Order: sequence, then C-alpha cells, then structure tokens
Amino acid sequence: MDQQQPEQYLTEHLTELRKRILITLGTFLVALCAAFLYVEPLYQRLTRDVDGQLQLLGPTDVIWVYFMIAGVIAIAVTMPIAGFQVWRFVAPGLSTLERRISLAYIPAIGILFIMGLAFGYFVIYPMVLSFLNSLSDNFITAYTAEKYFRFMIHMTVPFGVLFEMPVVIMFLTSLGILNPIRLAKMRKIAYMLLTITAVTITPPDIVSDILVIVPLFLLYEISIGLSRIVYNKRIAKLELLSE
Repeated sequence: MDQQQPEQYLTEHLTELRKRILITLGTFLVALCAAFLYVEPLYQRLTRDVDGQLQLLGPTDVIWVYFMIAGVIAIAVTMPIAGFQVWRFVAPGLSTLERRISLAYIPAIGILFIMGLAFGYFVIYPMVLSFLNSLSDNFITAYTAEKYFRFMIHMTVPFGVLFEMPVVIMFLTSLGILNPIRLAKMRKIAYMLLTITAVTITPPDIVSDILVIVPLFLLYEISIGLSRIVYNKRIAKLELLSE
C-alpha cells in the first residue's frame, strides 16, 4: 500500500499537469483562430511604412506570414492564461497567503508582455531597420513578406519575454525563492547577461546598444525594488500569523 501511494500521487500530478497543458494549448488555438480572422487589416497596418508591396516567393508564403502575425497575438492572449494554469498546478503546495499573493501577479503577465512588444516595435525595430537600410544604399532592396515579418518578430517578441522579469521576480519572492538581498548580490551577473542580450539583438553600434541596455538595467532595478516591497510584506504577514 505504501509503495502504491507515491505512484498514485505521481499519476494524479501528471494528470493535473496534462489538464493544465491542454487548457493552455486550447486557449492558444482558439486565440490563433480568432486572430487569423482579423489578420489581414493588421498586416496592412504593419506594412504601411514599407515602400511598395512585399514579395512572395511561393503561393503558401502568405499563409505563413499571416500565421506568424496571428501567432504573436495568440501568444499575448495566452500568456496570462498560461500563468493562471501554472498557478492552479502549484497552488495545492502553497499556503493560503502564498496563493493569494501569487494570484495577484497573473494579470500583469499579459500587460508586461504587451508592453515589451510595444517597446520592441516602436523603439528597437525601427532603429535596427533604419540602421540596416543605411547599409544597403548601394543595393537594390526588395523585401519578401516572410523575411520582413520574421525580422520584425525577432525584434519584438524577445522584449515581450524580457519584460516579464519584474512579475517573475515578484512571484519567486512571494514564494521565498528569491529576495532583494540575493538579487542585489547578483546585480553584476545580471547586468552582464542583459548586456550580452542587448548586444546580440541590436546593430553593432554603441548608440543602439545603449538604447537597449539602459531600459533593461532599469527593468532589473525596478524588479529589485518590487522584490523588496513583496519581501517586506511577506515577512510582516508571516510575523503577524506567527503571533
């Protein structure tokens, strides 16, 4: 009986995990289909600054382009749902206080992801595109739709992920995994990793690097400040419950 009990718990956990994954995937597919219905006017808006029409190299290219655009929208819609499913999966192992605190972070997941996309699209993407266009003055430039949108996604989606840093740090702080003291000690390593990330995704000039590095450093410092607030509140509530 004792040997069967761990196996039963493992089966229950795997079943629960499967359920959460299926809900997340289902949400993504529904959002993808809904976004695909409105993807053409969005395509027109995203290409309004392109001189001339984008080229297609095959009859199926337009489908892939539309799916890339709809996929980003579907990811943005799915992010908070995925966060909620993760919370539902880990909630049984959390205390009442931890469940209540961690649940409050879920709406911020979608908001920060959209903010990151906006930063990438309105700041980084035009800057990098302008730099690359300046290098191609001696060439005939003809963009294909697939490469154009693949480039746009590479310049925007990573920032959507990076902008999740504050809510992830706050969530881990609320669980006691991280604290502001540890984050402050990790500052040099974090700055180095953020610098490498910024240099990797920006053109090879110091101005572009600084325009990306500074917001990322600021984002990390904001994360430390938010972690300190969460940490102090957590300690105060734990002390109150222990009395």
